[in-house]
Amino acid sequence: MGQVTRLAVFASGFGSNFRALQEAIVARQMNAQIVRLVVDHDEIGALQIAEEFRIPATIINYKNFATRSDAETSIINQLKTDEVDGIILAGYLRLLTETLITPYDGKIINIHPALLPSFPGLHGIDDAYNYGVKVTGVTVHFVDTGMDSGEIIAQTPVRIEDGESLDELETKIHAVEHQLYPDTLELLLAKGVFTK
Repeated sequence: MGQVTRLAVFASGFGSNFRALQEAIVARQMNAQIVRLVVDHDEIGALQIAEEFRIPATIINYKNFATRSDAETSIINQLKTDEVDGIILAGYLRLLTETLITPYDGKIINIHPALLPSFPGLHGIDDAYNYGVKVTGVTVHFVDTGMDSGEIIAQTPVRIEDGESLDELETKIHAVEHQLYPDTLELLLAKGVFTK
């Protein structure tokens, strides 16, 4: 098996991808462990999931820091203490700066609910739906300092059917996310991406 890869998950919302990842790591016996949840406010569902799985959580209130870089320095100090090898963004609604990316370069991944490079940003599902495309999807990519601009790792297309509502599309997209993200994590772990 070798050394267990230690991961931190960053989230800002309900945490459904966080749950999917944690459950897949256990069910598939991946050689990895989520050792820390980092969130940017204290009223989110992801915290309840962390409590359920007994995963330590850190709440970083960016307003308490002079700059984003200062906030990220605080995060890095925690990750170093936890001996974290890689970072998984699961609905983390903040751009990362070089302060956090540099020490974890090539070891931070994100999931986006559209087929990048189309429809980057916070509203990927809505933007694709409102634009009228017939096919959208889900992308897992490495994180750089840009908005959803890092190297693409994996994509799954999702067809938008005639007459389909936005809510129906969201449900389909989330189901694909919950499959693609664990699959991609497993692939990256097999390649040793986080521990090189």
